[in-house]
Amino acid sequence: MSQDTKDPPPPRSWRSLFAKKSAGEQGAAEKPSPSRWTMGIMEDPETIEVPGSVLLLAADHNEPLGLRNAPARTSHSSIPTGVISQRPEEPAAEAKKKTPDGKIILDPQPEDSVNDPLNWPAWRRDVALLSLGLFCMVGGGTTPLLAAGFTDVAEEYDVDVHSVSLTTGLYMLGMGLGSVIFSPTAILYGKRPVYLFGAVLYLATSVWCALSPNFTSLVVARIFQGIAVSPVECLPSATIAEIFFLHERAFRIGIYTLLLLGGKNLVPLISAVIIQSMGWRWVFWVVAIVVGFCGILLFFFVPETFWDRAPIPRKKKSKSRPGMFRRFSSRQDVLHAAPVPNTRPSVDCPDDAIITPLTPHTPGTRAKGQRVGFAPAAETDMAKHADRSSESSASGSGEGLGTKTEAGNQKSSNEDPAPPQEYFPQITVRPPSPTQPAKSPVPATPATPATPAALSIYSRREAYDTDTESQFTRSPGLPGQLPYTVALRDQPARSFGQSLKPYNGRLNKDKWHKVAIRPLILFSYPAVLWSAVVYACSVGWLIVISESVAVIYREGYYSFNALQTGLVYISPFVGGILGSAVAGRVSDIIVKAMARRNGGLYEPEFRLIMAIPIAITTVIGLIGFGWSAQIHDHWMVPTAFFGIISFGCTMGSTTSITFCVDSYRQYAGEALVTLNFSKNVLHGLVFSLFVTGWLSDDGPKAVYMWIGIIQLILLFFTIPMYIYGKRLRMWTVRRNFMERF
Repeated sequence: MSQDTKDPPPPRSWRSLFAKKSAGEQGAAEKPSPSRWTMGIMEDPETIEVPGSVLLLAADHNEPLGLRNAPARTSHSSIPTGVISQRPEEPAAEAKKKTPDGKIILDPQPEDSVNDPLNWPAWRRDVALLSLGLFCMVGGGTTPLLAAGFTDVAEEYDVDVHSVSLTTGLYMLGMGLGSVIFSPTAILYGKRPVYLFGAVLYLATSVWCALSPNFTSLVVARIFQGIAVSPVECLPSATIAEIFFLHERAFRIGIYTLLLLGGKNLVPLISAVIIQSMGWRWVFWVVAIVVGFCGILLFFFVPETFWDRAPIPRKKKSKSRPGMFRRFSSRQDVLHAAPVPNTRPSVDCPDDAIITPLTPHTPGTRAKGQRVGFAPAAETDMAKHADRSSESSASGSGEGLGTKTEAGNQKSSNEDPAPPQEYFPQITVRPPSPTQPAKSPVPATPATPATPAALSIYSRREAYDTDTESQFTRSPGLPGQLPYTVALRDQPARSFGQSLKPYNGRLNKDKWHKVAIRPLILFSYPAVLWSAVVYACSVGWLIVISESVAVIYREGYYSFNALQTGLVYISPFVGGILGSAVAGRVSDIIVKAMARRNGGLYEPEFRLIMAIPIAITTVIGLIGFGWSAQIHDHWMVPTAFFGIISFGCTMGSTTSITFCVDSYRQYAGEALVTLNFSKNVLHGLVFSLFVTGWLSDDGPKAVYMWIGIIQLILLFFTIPMYIYGKRLRMWTVRRNFMERF
């Protein structure tokens, strides 16, 4: 009986057989490990704070987890990302700005400058959105532009329909390459010059297509046309995020998505009418006319929307006098320099130069090169902040950050704040060693005395430099270069003529090749890879069907003309609209229900439940479309299945983008480029090389049955992605591939 009352030993986890233990843990008792499973998702064995997970505290407030584990960016992004502090919020010096009715706190908080895009009048921002949306609508519909006229092009150039389908595949190749080219260019030089250059190139290539004397010329023109259209897929989302508040973005992104989706399905219908009445060359002439009109709208109504919103730390006074625990040891490590001069001499920095502050270091000041952050007010807060700093250093995001002087750099309440000159660096040259030859001194170049406004601007620039070098632009009246945003912030409102300037200089000094390769590195992130595969298939199968529409409806049993073939696209248009409406609504309902059962903790993997209706609708639609076309059912049957495919593919594209962005929100800009590159190059180009020939040889039944099987196999990888997704997210954080590049 005594043995029955004795508690059995806890079962030993299989991970303990392979886990590394420190010397102090060898003899210690094994601690109870956290739960391995949560809603079917395997937890990370070391931490519950995984980037991407969100604690839903209230209907209007969420708390992201794992921020201290997330790596810091080393490059700018096309989509602005907010900087979120892991430490508790401190009382703000001033009340946050709200909407005119006072019900919603504005996010992000606009600045007081009239040049801030968030402070533009609502009509100006909406006109910019509609102008850009019209351009995206035309660009989105250019992919299947010739779908109804493949037979006409083949007859004129004396080639087969299979060869004509290359005009679509190589066009998508151009779109994939263009996104890799234009996305980093927009980050470095702004989105306005990219939009304008794309519109000019789009107009020129449309005229080139209309005048192509042979088939080779048409193919090459379509490649460059794809490059010109590529900005409509990777940049408008970033523009919307820059000119609209968070509570306004959902509706505006819905407008942009509707216009882009409408273009992909309505433009082929309009082009079919033109082909039937005027010939296929007139399609490109009409496109050139419309693009010219869109280019005028872009020039006059879509100015540069970039604005650096990196937080500006406020200097604070300590609320308590120095206590007995105050440390003075950090004072010995700070070098004292000469008094503040009125000029900033430009000298060559020798190898053994050290950078010191211009004023003697006093408590409360911070030398450039140390950690930039919000100075804690209390000693306890300071200790916590130091702990967080050490943890972030261990994760790779805080290397080389000095925390030695943070606890000792407090200021008593009766001391005046340090002047802004404390952030100005001065080059101090050590005496040459006996083994090194003395270097000749470099005379300082004379400079005009700095005005208080200039000093204020420079000090603000030093205070909030972003993760790489700041955004620069020329400003009259001040020496050298100033950050682009700082120059606009301190200037009066720009006139309409000034906003028409097509180029505003280089916005930051990132390396172009580094920014261009970063989207390709994301293929090593499992969540992004899954999203890229699902997104490529969701959009790619619609392109495959558009390439085979002429074979099935015009050359096959139905013998449609160009206009009748174009009318088929009404079905996918309706299916796409329904898919967009259902995907967002149903996905949100499922996610909220699962988060409630999970104790209010949201995981991005909850979005993967939508793979079930995606698989059912797309597989049934693909197999039904090919089977009904093979047995010569009424033309409405394969057309209805075409709409079902569009319904499922729209849900797939929406789910893949949402899951990808929720998993790696700090890399949303690069992820959009990754998804579009995989869709255009790895799917659109590859299948265009053989799908029409395969269709002619084996028939639509065999082709689309195999395509349905491929879709089903790829979606089966959602199961391991759901189970191991959280662990894989933490694995990518530890590996930190993006920031190690």
